[in-house]
Parts: sequence; structure tokens; C-alpha cells
Amino acid sequence: MNSSKKEWQETALAKALGSFPARWERFENSSGIAIDPLYTPEDLSGFDYRSSLGYPGEYPFTRGIQPAMYRSRLWTMRQYAGFASAQESNKRYRYLLEQGQTGLSIAFDLPTQIGYDSDHPLATGEVGKVGVAIDTLEDMETLFRDIPLNKVSTSMTINSTAPILLCMYIALARRQGVDMAMLEGTIQNDVLKEYIARGTYIFPPGPSMRLITDIFAYCNSNLPRWNTISVSGYHIREAGSTAAQEVAFTLANGIAYVDAAIQAGLDTDKFAGRISFFFDSHNDLFEEVAKFRAARRLWARIMKERFKAKDPRSMMLRFHTQTAGCTLTAQQPYNNIVRVAIQALAAVLGGTQSLHTNSFDEAYATPSEEAVTIALRTQQLLAHESSVGDVVDPLGGSYYVESLTEALEQKASEYIGKIDKLGGAVKAIEQGYQQREIQENSYKQQKAVDDGRTVIVGINKFTSATAKISGLTRIDAEKEAIQKKRLQNVRQKRDNERCSRVLNGLSEVARSRENVMPSILECVEAYASVGEICGVLRKVFGTQKEFLIF
Repeated sequence: MNSSKKEWQETALAKALGSFPARWERFENSSGIAIDPLYTPEDLSGFDYRSSLGYPGEYPFTRGIQPAMYRSRLWTMRQYAGFASAQESNKRYRYLLEQGQTGLSIAFDLPTQIGYDSDHPLATGEVGKVGVAIDTLEDMETLFRDIPLNKVSTSMTINSTAPILLCMYIALARRQGVDMAMLEGTIQNDVLKEYIARGTYIFPPGPSMRLITDIFAYCNSNLPRWNTISVSGYHIREAGSTAAQEVAFTLANGIAYVDAAIQAGLDTDKFAGRISFFFDSHNDLFEEVAKFRAARRLWARIMKERFKAKDPRSMMLRFHTQTAGCTLTAQQPYNNIVRVAIQALAAVLGGTQSLHTNSFDEAYATPSEEAVTIALRTQQLLAHESSVGDVVDPLGGSYYVESLTEALEQKASEYIGKIDKLGGAVKAIEQGYQQREIQENSYKQQKAVDDGRTVIVGINKFTSATAKISGLTRIDAEKEAIQKKRLQNVRQKRDNERCSRVLNGLSEVARSRENVMPSILECVEAYASVGEICGVLRKVFGTQKEFLIF
């Protein structure tokens, strides 16, 4: 009983040899951290884990940002949805709310994301395919028909055109008679990860950062409950990063946004409390739990030590989680239900504030009503039947989890240090640093699957005939023609003289140092389209070309 961990391990290994020696080979998680077969107090002796642990709701927030966490309020169940037309998406939103969803999450189609109207030649074939098509305020009015904005919080996954879609939401609230100060929700508004991992950017980094800080300033004065940015690690992880890289590159982007806001004259404690984050939840249960805890602690230290924040809310890392889309398989698709349940459990054990659970049929199509209901029920089962929310940070103090949390924080800190030496996130992106790191790790991950070192059930082990699934959602090609007609009708019935005048006004404001948000709001309320507004900004700001990585 008094032997050291090393002595125990040597004895256990000797006993194991000849029985199952392969299980005693060196294990590593996605971040290259060696995983021992057993963890003891000895693994915590190299750092003061007690001071880093603390209590929930207190700095450094390792154990959660609220004292009682889910004992006082469950995480928001926010299913990401949007497809085809505003009318069809509205039906899906109202269905999800009827099924017990507690927040909305809007998916926009690619033309909307990159600032093209549905009738633009480059939008052909993409209208309504991976999200809802929103061209004008009229579409937004349809999207939220019979959904009072003062009764729901809304997350909008939109980046380059974030100022426009946020202004549409504000304009809609005005039409519903809702006080802007009462609006609750989040706009993703994170363009740096687009340069790193996703690609739906429009403008160069400089003007893009200006638009982001304009949103910070505008919301600080007008939308005090609105989360002005959701700094996203999700897409970084989906592109192939490790868990440590996901934390590091995400927080480095967060540092860049805070720096930009301070340079724009904003006070840290005035805007930092409305910064939120968005993470992936992958298959390795304990690594993901530790990742969330490490990210929360590291961000708290960054805000306190680097930016001298005084308000505890400025140090809190509040985050939304989505289960890992990249892990979903077309082969044996019902296995995805189990994968999503494990990933959702990791997010809850890690202290997420809101959660989206993917649907089992997403490797084939936009989720069907049946599939999205199962995904929502997965969250409800966790919340109401599993008891995992009854105790705050139930894995806190685990030798393994605490050791892994410390190791992930250290690895992420090392990456952030490298990015700092390159001149910060923007400069590092321009040099292709994050992109190369992700590409190299993505290759390693795929090679491990191809070689059989990483097991994917139904892909390289335990294969069988793929079950046929029915009821897949199909996007009717006719919907594109209908959307184009809707846009034409708006252009015909709006006051085009007014529309032209406010678009010219936006051009002047964009060329100045004024905040663009009031001018964009004027354009939106005149029923100017997303494409028309972006057309004005493209002329002023220019467009970003793909970064060349050598």
C-alpha cells in the first residue's frame, strides 16, 4: 500500500505481460500528452493544483463561472438550425421551442455569410443549402414570425456580415416593440478563425477588426445583454487541430480582439464581460473535460495579468459547445447518436453555458425532424435523468483530470507564447502559422485512422453493412427561384430613393472613423439587401485574397 506509483506500475506491467501487453503501450491523447495507466497524488506534486482549483464562481474559474452552476440553472439547449427559406426555418424553430429547446441558434447559407444576395451569379446552387437565405429585413421578419424577441435568446452564427445581420435583428426588435436593452443573444462575429480554418471572410483583417470593435462599442451603449462576439475554436478543431491547439489559437484570437478594442479606445471592463467563446466537444471524454477547465483558467489569467481587468466578469470564459461534426460517419449512422451523447456529457461535465447536439443524419443531409428531436432529447436526458448537473464540477480533484487540465493549460500557453513572438494572432495568421499547424496535425490524424492506430467504429473496425435511413431533408431546387422572386419584390416595393441615399451615407461613414453600426441600421431599415450593403463596403475596404502558405 505504501509503494510509489513507479513501483506499482512496474509490478502491474510485469503481471500484465503475456496477458494483454498491447494495453500497456505508450498512450497519447490528441494533444500529444502521454496518458499513464494510473494517476495518484504524485501526479499533482509538480504544481499547486489547489490554488488553481479554487471554488466555482471564483477566480480562476477552473470549476465553473457560477457558484451553483446547473443546480441553479441548466445550460441553454440551443439547437443550431436553418435551411431553405425563412418560412421553413421558422417552422423548424417553432417546432424546437415546442419540444423544449431553450434558445435559438441560426444557421445562414453561404451567400448570406459571404455577402452575396440570392440572385448573385456566385450564389447559384447554394441558396438555402447549408443554412437559411437572408437577403433583406423582410426575410428576417419572416424568420422570426410568431417568435417574440423579448422571450428568447438568439445565437447567430455569422461573421463577415455580422454587423448587417445584427442590425436586422435590432430592426426587427423595434418593429416588435422590444426595447433593445432587453435583447439577449450572441453574434459569432469572429473573423480571425475564418482566415485560419473556415474561409468565409470578405474584407482584409484591418477593416474586419474595425467592424468587430464597432459592434463592441455600439452594443456597449445600446445592447448591454448581448454577447458581442463568440470567439470560435469549433471550426479550428473541425479543421484538424489538437485540443491544445484549439484552446491556444482560440484564446490568441481573443487576445487580438481585446487588443483591438483597447486600441479603439474602449475600456476593458466595459466590453470584456460580453465576450463569449465557442468550442468543439470531441470523442476523448476526459481530454475534453480537461480542455474546457484549462481554457477557463487560462483566459481568467490572461485577462487579469495581461489586460489588468478588475471586474471578475471580464475574466469569466463563458462558452457554447457543439458536438463534433467531423466525427459523424455516414457508415452505421446510428452510431452517431452514441458519439453525440458522449460528447455532450463531456461538455456538461466541463461546465458549458449552452449546448448544441448534432443529429445522426448530418453526414447525409440537413437534419430531419426526427433526427433533430433525438439530438434535443439527448440533452434533456442528460439534464433530467443522469444527475450529472447535481454537483458542480463533479470531476474536480480527480488526479487524472487535474493533471490533464494542467498539461493542457501548459501546452496551450506555449502555443500562445509562440504566437506572441510572431507579433500576435493577426501577424501569425498572415505568416500561415496556425494554418500550417492545423494542416500538419490533420494529416497525422488521418494517417492514424488509415493505419488503424486510431479506431473509428464502422470505418476501420467493426464494419458492417450501412443501415439505410429514411426521411432525409431535401432542399428543393425551386426554393432558390422563389427566394430570388422574394428579393425582386422587395426591391420593387421599397423606397429606392431612400435606399440609395442611406447606402451612399454608409460609404461616407465607412471612409471615416465613425462607428458604422448606426449607418448599417439605416440601410437595413430601408430594406437594402445584404449584397448591396456589402457591395458598398467592398468598394471602401477592398476584399481579402487567400493567404499563401509555404
